[in-house]
This record gives sequence, C-alpha cells and structure tokens, in this order.
Amino acid sequence: MDLSLVLLIALALAFDFLNGFHDAANSISTIVSTRVLSPRLAVIWAAFFNFIAFLVFKLNVANTIGKGIIDPAIVDHATIAATLIGACLWNLITWYWALPTSSSHALIGGFIGSALVKIGTQALIWNGIIITVVFIVLAPILGLVLGFMLGIIVYWTFRNWSPGRVGFLFRRGQLLSAALYSLGHGGNDAQKTMGVISVLLFSAGMLGPMFYVPLWVVISCHAAMGLGTLFGGWRIVKTMGEGIIKLRPVDGFCAETGGAVMLFITGALGIPVSTTHTIAGSIVGIGSLKSFRAVRWGLAGRMIQAWVFTIPASAAISALTYWLIIWIKN
Repeated sequence: MDLSLVLLIALALAFDFLNGFHDAANSISTIVSTRVLSPRLAVIWAAFFNFIAFLVFKLNVANTIGKGIIDPAIVDHATIAATLIGACLWNLITWYWALPTSSSHALIGGFIGSALVKIGTQALIWNGIIITVVFIVLAPILGLVLGFMLGIIVYWTFRNWSPGRVGFLFRRGQLLSAALYSLGHGGNDAQKTMGVISVLLFSAGMLGPMFYVPLWVVISCHAAMGLGTLFGGWRIVKTMGEGIIKLRPVDGFCAETGGAVMLFITGALGIPVSTTHTIAGSIVGIGSLKSFRAVRWGLAGRMIQAWVFTIPASAAISALTYWLIIWIKN
C-alpha cells in the first residue's frame, strides 16, 4: 500500500471523525435537552452504540455509496481526495454556523463535483443520485409523520397518568430510544465512509475483481465515528435540542424512536439518508402535535435552506479542489 493511498484512507477516517463530531447533535440533542443525561454521559452513550452498529447492520449503505453514486471505474486518488476535502470543508463551515446539515449529502455532493470535472455527466449513476435527492425531501417528512404518530399513540396511552409518572417512565425510556437512534446513526453514516475507502481500494486493485467492504474498514470507520461523537459538536446540540422546540422526556422518546425506525428501514434498503434530516423531522412532528405555534418555524426554514444547498455547495468545493489538484500535478 503506497503512501498516497494511506494518506487518503487517513483523510477518509478524518471525514468520518468529523461526521461523528458534526452529527453528534443528532444522537444526543434530545436526551441532553430533556436533561435525562448530562452532555458528557450522553456522548459516551451515543458513541458506544455508534461503534457497535456494525454488529447489527448489513453493509447495504456502504455498497450504495461505493458503487451507486459514480462509476467506480473512474475513481482515482484525485477523485477521492477532492470528494473528501469538499465534504470536510462543508461540514466545518456548517458546524461554524451551527447548522445541522447532512454529512452524508456533503459526501455525495463531493463525489458528484469531482466526477463532473473529471469525466462529465456520464460518470454519474443517476438511479442512486435520484433516490438520494428524493430522500432529501422524504426523510424529514417521514420522520415528521413517525414522530407525530408515535406522539399520538403515547399521549393517548398515558393520558390518565400524572405528569410526574409519565416523566419518570420516559426519562428511562429515553435511554433506550437514544440507544436505538445511535445504532441507526452508526449503521447509516459510518457505512458511507466505508463505501469511499472500499471503492478507493477497489480502484487500486487491492480487492480483486469483486467489490466488497473489508472487515478492517468496517471497524476503523465505526471507531472513527465513535471518537468524533465523543468530542461532540455542542454548537449544533443547542440548535437541534432547544432551537426548534422545547422538549420533555416523553417528546424526546417519540422523536428518537421515530428517527430510529426510519434509519433501520432505510439502512436495510441501502438508502443513504440523512440522519440530520430524519431527527429534525421527528422533532418537528412531535412539536407540532403539542402546538403548531410551539415549533420555531423560522429556524426550521434556515435548516431547510442549508439542506438544499448542501449537495451543490459541497459539489462546487469538490470540483474546485479536483481542478486545483490536477493543475498542481501538471
């Protein structure tokens, strides 16, 4: 394995670390905002379940990223470098702005930008891209519906309980729902970096004639994401956990469970959805059940704008990076 390949794998794992760092808010925002766990204990809880997700999920999402967004035959070191730099820079920009955007879509945008500059539109696999774009819209909507429906079921089931008893039960229930959501997060987002590293190894002829994801790649990516979650993006935690709506433990339980259900289903189908979009939709769903006016729609609108711009913005950064890499090499 040559030095440039090692450096690119290190860059991919750095992206995975940033993914965990940037998206830590997705896993812990509700359980922190409801004060079920302190921020320190919450990130440890989330990081553990992020890591062990490889024991639960098949590698369907990794295979989609590795061979379902751009033609694996056009992948080289410059393509992967530009893709990862574009995605990392967009993650850092939106972290600074405290906007919970999608690391997944930043990575996909990076792939698209570098492939377009290198080959053109013929390098793109439109089926995978269209499904991803469709789920930019569907993920928050389905998350909203799941959060809303779970809220109705839970509110009706425990309607005769006192607020104290409900709070006592769901403060413990949130430990389970947060664990399930963190499993789904690890099973979806860590696999995207697995796909990047595996397609890089495949293009270098190190996997033989068939594309697959090596075990050491699986463990390395889950470890990097778990470490990123441990360091946590606290700026975004506040936006997700308190900025959209004030949550109680029962609300957090419904939001996390709705998000987890969505991630388990899409992970099984191999669809690389945004965990950010999913949990934000679930939070809005449970919030709108309490009161339509309780949701801070202005902030939700800012988040949606950032979601829309993620793929084109990261694609533009990646395209410029690829052009600079080729210019420097020549």
